[in-house]
Amino acid sequence: MSDESDRQAWGPLWIMRPGGGRPIDGYRIPSVLWSTAALRWYVGGGISLLWMFSAGTEIVHAAGSTASAVLGVTVLCVYAAAFLVATPINWTLPRPRRVVSIAAVFALSFALWPWLGWGIGTLWTYVGVLIATALLPWPVTWISIFALAALALLFDVIDVGWNADVLWVPAIIASISLMMAAFMRSIDSLGRMRMAQREVERLAAERERGRVARDIHDILGHSLTVITVKTELARRLVDADPERAKAELAEVEALSRGALADVRATVAGFRGVSVSGELAAARVALAAVDIALDAPATTEAVRPEHRELAGWVVREGVTNVVRHAQASRCRIRLEPRRVAVEDDGIGPVEGEAGTGLAGLRERVDAAGGRLAVGRSDLGGFRLEVTL
Repeated sequence: MSDESDRQAWGPLWIMRPGGGRPIDGYRIPSVLWSTAALRWYVGGGISLLWMFSAGTEIVHAAGSTASAVLGVTVLCVYAAAFLVATPINWTLPRPRRVVSIAAVFALSFALWPWLGWGIGTLWTYVGVLIATALLPWPVTWISIFALAALALLFDVIDVGWNADVLWVPAIIASISLMMAAFMRSIDSLGRMRMAQREVERLAAERERGRVARDIHDILGHSLTVITVKTELARRLVDADPERAKAELAEVEALSRGALADVRATVAGFRGVSVSGELAAARVALAAVDIALDAPATTEAVRPEHRELAGWVVREGVTNVVRHAQASRCRIRLEPRRVAVEDDGIGPVEGEAGTGLAGLRERVDAAGGRLAVGRSDLGGFRLEVTL
């Protein structure tokens, strides 16, 4: 959902749970009216009600009796309360319906006509503030505020005639309302930036969790496969060739220690992978399961900037050969812009795509490369990455 549609659907988005990103209880009126943001608004709005003292004085002077004065002041207090709660209520409304609360407060001002007459325009500054806090589209805000100021000017001219003093109230309405409109939009933008920052942090955390999970899978998937194969070999040799079994178990110990170190480094985020190291590990792993390896003696053909990714390709490809291929031969090709791992085993299985290949595809896509899997010309599985 876009920012604009968000604002229309829920109201101003700066009314959020502290540290969260969600509106207060779905923007229900009771919860919003007593929210922390609303209480802050009441403080600021309450200070602005000092402007009403002059209107209250005029009501008392215009009243013909004490009862009339009390009634007029009561209506003025109701108008003040309506002004205070109208803005939090607007936070619960989609944009078109916010106009209703503004119109209601504007209409309520005419209840003071018996006491203020044409002078009720002095109270429309509060209506202008409501227009500003409603975060209506800028053209609507400008037109509404200037129309309100023009109406106040007309009422003053009708009341006292034309003179320089009649410009004060319209000028106050226009200036305060437009200043508040700009201020509210600044607050709204700040709230949106904070929401965006929280979303970026959330996505970054998810991406980091995905990276760690992918790296741990790649590390343990390869290492545990080799450890399993070597352990099985050592078990078969323990009676027939104890010395060879001891050697295999020593390699298992070294592999497990290396895997543990890799996992710790991965969690810390400092582990590196090199194609030369993975090629050396591939020779050991494939020899343990009696799979012949056809691979270049060096990794010089691979460009330096691609050697880490090439290492991941070799690791994933060899792990799949050892674990799934049932092959007797494995071929690794290292070229400046291509890395391929092939075997003569059972070939690709329809619909099978493990976590390792999915993680490798993410790495390749991030590097701008292309990953392809299929049947090798050796008759088995082919994993190929073009950089």
